[in-house]
Amino acid sequence: MLVSEVMLQQTQASRVVPAFEAFMTRFPDVRALASASRADVLRSWRRLGYPRRAVALHRAADQIVEQHDGVVPCDREALRALTGVGEYTSAAVASLAYGARIAVVDTNVRRVWARVDRGVEPDEVSDRELKLAADAWLDPRRPEAWNQALMDLGREVCRPSPRCHDCPLRPWCAFAAAGRTGRPSARRQPRFEGSLRQVRGAVTAELRARSPRTVGAIVRATGLPTSRIAEAVRGLHGDGVVVASPAALEGRERGLLSLPD
Repeated sequence: MLVSEVMLQQTQASRVVPAFEAFMTRFPDVRALASASRADVLRSWRRLGYPRRAVALHRAADQIVEQHDGVVPCDREALRALTGVGEYTSAAVASLAYGARIAVVDTNVRRVWARVDRGVEPDEVSDRELKLAADAWLDPRRPEAWNQALMDLGREVCRPSPRCHDCPLRPWCAFAAAGRTGRPSARRQPRFEGSLRQVRGAVTAELRARSPRTVGAIVRATGLPTSRIAEAVRGLHGDGVVVASPAALEGRERGLLSLPD
């Protein structure tokens, strides 16, 4: 559960499924993940993007082995103490894996609750009000099933442009009763082409294929400017995704970088 929730952060489920299956085959339990090298973990992360998530997951596995005898904790506060685990992920693991009576509020749940209960879009109500109401909505008998059902409903039916004719909550929905029909999300995904995220991905892909490499070799392989490669390398080095020599951090052609051990 922890692996899948970390992978699903900022990544569509359709991309996560094959990567998750391969990852779990390679690292079937927490101890296997903790004992692996970071380089192996990053290679197994494949092309999911945001590889610092893999670094955080590897660190969390170490913490689970050292502090919890290799068992992912069920307590939400213990989960939040793990590297890379925030409010949403801790709630999701505690509820969906262990049945804790905690409302799991993702983007989809926000949309369902705001529309059905208040007849508004989620950005028209405060986060605090939403969280209090989501807790009040929670079915204490089967919280894990309730949370999963709401997430599925928001993902498949109560979309930005809702499919109200398929919704089991339509008779009680204040949004539908008000005649509202939804609107596209105000959030816009930053352009990927030409972004630093694209450059970081290109550097990581080259190192997954062969490590160590020089800055010059990566520049020639990717066709990207040295200045952009150096910028990406500095960020990746800071995130613990790559190990870069001082020369590599300065963008020198013979500067060496590699995946961490």
